[in-house]
Amino acid sequence: MPIYITLMNLTDKGIENIKRAPQRIEEGIIKMQEKKGKMLGFYLTMGEYDYVAVFDAPSDEVAASFLLGLGATGFVRTSTLKAFPGEEAGYIIKDIPVL
Repeated sequence: MPIYITLMNLTDKGIENIKRAPQRIEEGIIKMQEKKGKMLGFYLTMGEYDYVAVFDAPSDEVAASFLLGLGATGFVRTSTLKAFPGEEAGYIIKDIPVL
């Protein structure tokens, strides 16, 4: 399944309601499972981003739908990267045409 890395920042609403964050995170994990995806890792981080999540989803469309729903809550803003594991990256690089 495709893997995604999502960088998140709390909004004003998110920080005002920070005490409920653990419950919202758990709810998000359940929603991802309902969409046949899996949370591979979720981290509270220090620095430019407040959270980092790594998850897989059956398709880009499922990932986009999940992330739009997450943003619609108003608690976080997201920036997402599609990740290619090492072996898959090797195939991609090997297939680069020589110009």
